[in-house]
Amino acid sequence: MTHYFQFISTNRILWLTFALAVLFVAVMFPYLAGGLESLDTRMNGYDHAEAVAALAGYGAEGRARYIWISLIMDTILPIVYCSFYAGLIYRFAPNERLKLLAYLPVLGGLVDLGENLQIVAMLIQFPDIGVAQAEWANRFTLTKFAISRWSMLLAALALFYGVGKWAHDKRQGEAD
Repeated sequence: MTHYFQFISTNRILWLTFALAVLFVAVMFPYLAGGLESLDTRMNGYDHAEAVAALAGYGAEGRARYIWISLIMDTILPIVYCSFYAGLIYRFAPNERLKLLAYLPVLGGLVDLGENLQIVAMLIQFPDIGVAQAEWANRFTLTKFAISRWSMLLAALALFYGVGKWAHDKRQGEAD
């Protein structure tokens, strides 16, 4: 994993993953979703009745589109945004021990992929979605958002630390 973290913490990859994440979230997903509110964007989760109602509301064509988006586009997005967060944490962590926090976004990405599989299973099984299936999908969604929030916070703190250190070092260099 060290090679992966070193790779994603380079300037080029950090900028690339940032740009791709913005492109996916701001442009591609809204365009492809066509106005569908997907289950995996519900930060407060959902229950069985809400999941069934949402999937019914998509219609057959919407469910087919959602499967495609989940299996292709929403497989790429977690790789991109988790690499960005992990790269920032790894790059700007103040010491080697704190670089281990870069594993948190990786875990979040795996949970996000698991969430996608749970939702795809419900889309395929529709209308025969069990309460347990909806509950598992909801748990993955809620866990994804919890880990994402922590990953975003850690990445922001690491970046602020890195910028502060850079400014301090630059000032020290000018004072010498």
